[in-house]
Amino acid sequence: MSLRLTVALLILCNLNMYGQRLELINRNETSYQTQLSEVLRIPLQIKNTTDKAQFYIIRKVQGDLGGTQKGYFCLDSKCLEPEMDEFSKKIEPGQTISGLYYTLETGLVTGQTNFSFEIFERGHLAEALEYNVSISVEERKEKSMAFQSKDIVIHDVYPNPVSDYAFIEYRLLNDAIKANVVIHNILGMPMGDYELPASETSVKLSMDALAPGVYFYTLYLDNDGVLTRKLIVRK
Repeated sequence: MSLRLTVALLILCNLNMYGQRLELINRNETSYQTQLSEVLRIPLQIKNTTDKAQFYIIRKVQGDLGGTQKGYFCLDSKCLEPEMDEFSKKIEPGQTISGLYYTLETGLVTGQTNFSFEIFERGHLAEALEYNVSISVEERKEKSMAFQSKDIVIHDVYPNPVSDYAFIEYRLLNDAIKANVVIHNILGMPMGDYELPASETSVKLSMDALAPGVYFYTLYLDNDGVLTRKLIVRK
């Protein structure tokens, strides 16, 4: 066998060996449709197909977010900061990591967003597996009603879970009624109080002072609580 043929066969063998070092389980899922003010989770199920534990890196290399959008990696309930575009994880031989997602808060503007991810074993960027995803954000087809009476019509808070800001849409039917929403923690301690003026149709809730966790928001009409719902804060 000639030296040139031997070298070619060795290169081909090495490429084939690397091609079996990882597998992206959900690679055929490349198109998503969602609505405004939703939380979309893109699964990144990676399998270590080698016989040794490996560190794999998932990097977002393309995908410009709109001004009201936010994207970040999450593993189960733990999320990275939005400015971190790279996630690394040690995966045992034959193991599939199934709790990893790229989470997109779709914001308040419709349109098309394209994301591109590189997935590779640490130290082998040149052999990265590329994963392209297209996301279409559309108008909300329907609003989830939270409470309705002769005095007020109010919809659920969105987005939920939330990182920075959430919104509540409402319509006050009785100008003589005092309406407000109070955010409180699981111990019942008030963490924020927002009036619902008759001259407005939505209220913006700030999460800046809230640590990640589970909270509740209550609608009060003339100081009587008429509705309580769960609110999840993630940062």
